[in-house]
Amino acid sequence: MPTIPFIGRLALQQYAALLGSLVLILLESIVRIITLALPGPVIRFFYEGSRSAFNYLSSPQGRRNRGKRKLIVNSINQASDFVELCEIYGYSAEEHIVHTADGYLLGLHRLGWRKGEEDQRVNNGPGSLQKKVVYMHHGLMMNSEVWVCITEKERCLPFMLVEMGYDVWFGNNRGNKYSKKSARNAPTDTRFWNFSIDEFAFHDIPDSISYILSTTHQPSLSYVGFSQGTAQAFATLSIHPTLNQRVDVFIALAPAMAPAGLTSSVVDSLVRTSPDVLFLAFGRRAILSSTTMWQAILYPPIFVRFIDMGLSFLFGWHARNISPHQKLAAYPHLYSFTSTKSVVHWFQIIRNGTFQMYDDEVQGPLSFSNGSKYYKVAKFPTRNIRTPIVLVYGGSDSLVDINVMLKELPKHTIAKEIPHYEHLDFLWAADVNSQVFPHVIDALNDFAAPSNRKPDFTTTLHTTTATSRAFNPLISPQPPSYSEDERSPHPSTAPTSATNAHSPSPTHLDPSTTPPPSSSTSHRHNGTPTGRLRATIVRSDSLSDISTGSKKTRRPGNRKFTVSTTMTTQDEASGNSSVPDEREVEEEEKDSQSSCATTPTLMGAAGETTFSENGAKAGVESATQGVMSRELEGVGGG
Repeated sequence: MPTIPFIGRLALQQYAALLGSLVLILLESIVRIITLALPGPVIRFFYEGSRSAFNYLSSPQGRRNRGKRKLIVNSINQASDFVELCEIYGYSAEEHIVHTADGYLLGLHRLGWRKGEEDQRVNNGPGSLQKKVVYMHHGLMMNSEVWVCITEKERCLPFMLVEMGYDVWFGNNRGNKYSKKSARNAPTDTRFWNFSIDEFAFHDIPDSISYILSTTHQPSLSYVGFSQGTAQAFATLSIHPTLNQRVDVFIALAPAMAPAGLTSSVVDSLVRTSPDVLFLAFGRRAILSSTTMWQAILYPPIFVRFIDMGLSFLFGWHARNISPHQKLAAYPHLYSFTSTKSVVHWFQIIRNGTFQMYDDEVQGPLSFSNGSKYYKVAKFPTRNIRTPIVLVYGGSDSLVDINVMLKELPKHTIAKEIPHYEHLDFLWAADVNSQVFPHVIDALNDFAAPSNRKPDFTTTLHTTTATSRAFNPLISPQPPSYSEDERSPHPSTAPTSATNAHSPSPTHLDPSTTPPPSSSTSHRHNGTPTGRLRATIVRSDSLSDISTGSKKTRRPGNRKFTVSTTMTTQDEASGNSSVPDEREVEEEEKDSQSSCATTPTLMGAAGETTFSENGAKAGVESATQGVMSRELEGVGGG
């Protein structure tokens, strides 16, 4: 279809779709005004009517299934805030307020105590429990509640991290439920809502991180973001070089940077034309504020159906990996306020195909000048990020173009795919604990060194995340996958000696002792791992299968063995140096040592492992001495 002359960005059918969408928005505004004027009894009448109609049309099996989980679903559905959601599972949460440099008051939440630790001080100076800090940030039009509105405790990532010994914090964007206040402007003022991703990156994220580190007296933290929460981290780390030193690792779940577009041709037409059209439709304050109205008058299963229809219409998501009872519990907590300008910013990014700052001089469709020749919008310099980045994305997520994303990120970025996952699955999927959580734990173990790690060699030997999964009641024993560099060594690093040739490979152990990998895949983005020697203990009855990194080292006495099959950067006392990625050496203990059974506890932020009194500790010490002897031989021979 040819475009209209001179006006030309849209075809005729796209203008018709655009007009239809504006009519629907107008009708919704009229319905909302009428609803606000209705008294409470009338609203309850519509609610009860929609419930009766839904139950009448539902199958008997559907009614029975809803009845089985009605108690927990209703408890989560009706919880009024973050603290109440945590109390459902017996956790105590704190609330904090951050005052940003430009006057906004942001709400933070904290889960720092395991059950039974409520009377202890955590990260509160000398004598208190010292825990590694994890910071979690939500997505677009959300708040911190999306992390904890889970119907099964074992599928809740924050609860799992708390039980592993982390001090977990949650951020909230300006304008949402917990941050709808400013010291300068009231929410009724349009100036309050004059913010985009730029303000999130320049103020909200760095100010929140500074507050958390100041409160906990910790030098750094680990960042876990979802959707727009990842985009905000990409942006803020790219423009604040010193902030990279305060973030150990950035774990991006369902990362968002430059989405290819939307599935709906109607909404996509809004993107292709001037994004400022959204200001005409929704005004310059909060966007889609009528969502709370529909939630109030519709029976929850009907509201869930409308949300599913909207997600399918806009993004092509079908939400098949999220159970119906999880939707009933979580969808009421899905929406929170944000500015229309922040959504317009995303439309600018989609339209231009680049992760850029907000463009205040967007040209309209009637402009004839070539503005790009004289004016260029600043891009977020994401290649400047020095913090380790781990991307965990869904193969069925229409908002993720991993190839475009990797081109704009530094070479040390690691990307891991879960093929059948969509966007919201990273929060609420039925198998999120087995598909996503192991990747998060791997990244924390690899890059976020515990603050209270002992310098002694024997106390720095850690179990693998495979062992952690085996003894962790919150994680499925089946890991999602091995990364490509774990599955097969680089040709240049293949073992050549007879001893190494007959050593058991960690990826070819007896199936009875090694859990099978699942369907997820991973790869490293054009980067060669550098530096620190690592040891991998593959789970078996005797902890006998040991593989190490480089055979040569200058300071064997200072080597710290952690859980990984890759190499990471190490700073030695004499300056920055790197250990070449040489061949992996695999060691098998004697049969007499194999008879020792181990019972390691759950490896937490402290990275410590305890053993039963049956002699297994001696077996591990023997294995580590063998590794050290090879290191000393390598130094002597080098």
